Order: sequence, then structure tokens, then C-alpha cells
Amino acid sequence: MAPIKGKSIKRQVKPREAMKKVSYSKGAWTLEEDQKLAEVIAVHGARKWKTIAAKAGLNRCGKSCRLRWLNYLRPNIKRGNISDQEEDLILRLHKLLGNRWSLIAGRLPGRTDNEIKNYWNSHLSKKITQNEKQSGNSTRERSKAQENRVVEKIPGELGEENSIDQGGDEDSKINFDVNDFFDFSNEETQNQEWINQFLQLDKGFDEISQYV
Repeated sequence: MAPIKGKSIKRQVKPREAMKKVSYSKGAWTLEEDQKLAEVIAVHGARKWKTIAAKAGLNRCGKSCRLRWLNYLRPNIKRGNISDQEEDLILRLHKLLGNRWSLIAGRLPGRTDNEIKNYWNSHLSKKITQNEKQSGNSTRERSKAQENRVVEKIPGELGEENSIDQGGDEDSKINFDVNDFFDFSNEETQNQEWINQFLQLDKGFDEISQYV
């Protein structure tokens, strides 16, 4: 549509309302704030954290109120002194679930995910690395010991083989005289009978071989 001459069309632009960012207080909680939060939760329950923060008159966001209640102000919460059974359970659950601290905390009644995460990073992770180093050193020592045993075994086996070979050489060096072996002059008369029969048979074979 062509603009009308002599008249300017003015668009009415509505000014945008400036977004007001609420500045919440940060930092450590005071005892007064903890008491107000606990009183409101006792009446309305631990839910709708924005409304709880407003009803308590706290200049805190809903997330801050929720974390403060779950990690510090709950009546059944446990603080510190993690037992050996709990530590073993944390190790097994972390191996299965990884860094899902909220799921791990759900298996440990009274423990918070924040506490378990801090305990893992400060104690258990270092303990695991030390155990892995010790196990690695022990395996290396075992392998070296086995290698030394094999090296010690080989010269002993070679010595036995050399002794066997030397024994065979000694047997080969034994002097053997054929004439002495067939010398029956020292035999008794009873033993000479079968010798004479043997010699007669030998002569008979010689005569037959001449005619062949």
C-alpha cells in the first residue's frame, strides 16, 4: 500500500518493562535464618521452596533454602564419623554408580550427597590410588622373583646335561680288548664244555662256507 502524501505514519512502540533482577543474599547462613527456615518447614513441610523462602521472610532463593535444609538442618541428619561399614558401602556403590552422589546418599540413611562427595574427594580417592600403587609394586616384585627363579634354574639344568654328556664320553673312553674277552683259559672245566661245543660249531660253519 502506497503511503499517503503529507501524512507520516507513526508506530506506537510500547516501552518494555525493565526486568528487575532480585538480588538474593549470599554467603554463610546465620542462626536467625536457620530458625526461621526450620519454623516455616515445620508448619508447611519441605516443599515449594520459593514460597517457603518468601513466607520465612528470607532474602534467599529456593535452591539455597532447599540445600540448607537437606544438608544441615534436617533432624535425622548425620554429620561426620563415617564408619567402616559405610565406607565400604560407599566404595561398592561408587564402583557401580560412579559420581551419582544423590543415589549413593539414598542408600546411606542420614547421610547427604554433599558430605559423601566431600569425603570421597578428601579421603577415599587418595586411599584407592595408594592401594593401586601398592598392588602394582607387589605384582612387579612377584614377576621379578619369578624371573630370578627361572634364571637360577637354567644353569642347573645345563650343568646336569653337561654331566650326562661327560658320563657318555667316559663310557666311550673305556678300553675294550676282544682277545681278552674271548680268552677262556681261566674258566673252570665244567664251564669249558659249552665253550668247546661253541667252537666246534664255529669250525663246522667255517668248513661249510669254504664249499659254498
